[in-house]
Amino acid sequence: MTTLAADREIEHLMTLHPKGFDLSLDRITRLLERLGNPQDRLPPVIHIAGTNGKGSCAAFSRALLEAAGHLVHVHTSPHLVNWHERYRLAAEGGGKLVDDDVFAEAIARVAKANQGQKITVFEILTAVTFILFSEHPAEAAIIEVGLGGRFDATNVISRPAVSVIMPVSMDHEAYLGDRVELIAAEKAGIMKRGCPVVIGAQESETALEVLIETAERLDCPTVVYGQDFLAFEENGRMVYQDEDGLMDLPLPRLPGRHQFANAAAAIAAVKAAGFEISHRAAEKAMTSAAWPARMQKLTQGRLVELAPKGAEIWLDGGHNPGAGVVIAEALAEQEEKNPRPLILIAGMINTKDQTGYFSAFKGLARHVYTVPVSKSDAGVPNDELALRATEAGLSAEPVNSVADALMLLRDSWDGPAPRILIGGSLYFAGAVLDENGTPPT
Repeated sequence: MTTLAADREIEHLMTLHPKGFDLSLDRITRLLERLGNPQDRLPPVIHIAGTNGKGSCAAFSRALLEAAGHLVHVHTSPHLVNWHERYRLAAEGGGKLVDDDVFAEAIARVAKANQGQKITVFEILTAVTFILFSEHPAEAAIIEVGLGGRFDATNVISRPAVSVIMPVSMDHEAYLGDRVELIAAEKAGIMKRGCPVVIGAQESETALEVLIETAERLDCPTVVYGQDFLAFEENGRMVYQDEDGLMDLPLPRLPGRHQFANAAAAIAAVKAAGFEISHRAAEKAMTSAAWPARMQKLTQGRLVELAPKGAEIWLDGGHNPGAGVVIAEALAEQEEKNPRPLILIAGMINTKDQTGYFSAFKGLARHVYTVPVSKSDAGVPNDELALRATEAGLSAEPVNSVADALMLLRDSWDGPAPRILIGGSLYFAGAVLDENGTPPT
């Protein structure tokens, strides 16, 4: 992969500032004041937090707004292959990833304003978001929270058009708390007094109660999935329903039943932010939304060519037990439509509940190949990860790489073409896309 100017700027920052999270708004606030508070000059912001589904909600929100003819900026994290993926700038015909020279100049400007003071690289890159989004015209900005909510660097936006809380479950316990109600309280920290709130589908009643109580305390106009809006499948279509009535829409392009709720949250969010969405725009959005490494079907590339002939290959970066459940459900749906033996190729990092993730696939996956995660210092050794999969009741063995797993499978496979899920970490998914030669665009 070619080293770009922005990559060099970021690599330099990483030598100056330690890796890791140090959740606080003091440093980013100080830096933004030196930059003239660009976060106060943004177009209407859709601010999205949650444990799972943030990226899908962002993708559907972008698709809805662009289908309605609006110019939209999008900030997401983490990136999969290139840092540039975090910044999609509004453009006619659809947003484009930031140009390298524009990105590098913005990073250098923000780093200079910081004057070498202690800060995290994520905070500098968040300030870059505000610089880019305030200096390029758009009618909306979709901004995904990095970690948590209350102390996340993106949470300096004082008046979002809408705050969205997607499903909350256990993740990042070391930073956010070891009970779901504590994590929900951290996510709820992005709500601002009097600003609209959309609460997506919640598995935990406890989390839902915390979110609703916080919104009520802040006098936020609030719509809640399952109470004020919902989506369901009927006759091979997705029906969205809220107080304005029904919309009969195509099934979302992103596979899995969980995407109904993610798409519904996006529709509710865009409407709560004050945008009108026609039936035609919603139809177009459902069939055009794209979100790499979230149940992404790989049909070509260097790795794909190594798989058994006729194999169906899916890539998903979901990495916690909640994500494991929805991925397994999506694969079970595929199994109902087109039965195939399921094989997992998994790489994970050591801050995640690996056994909890694998447990979702018990009785569904025939075998697991565990591989190292090359893009993270926190990768779980492949032999240790195989033990975690075994603890979850799966048949597992460690191998050295995805390529090795695919070739081993190809050389030993005897039966109907398998369905292969590659996943367990966004870092891992990014490395797979890079090695396959199919990075996000």
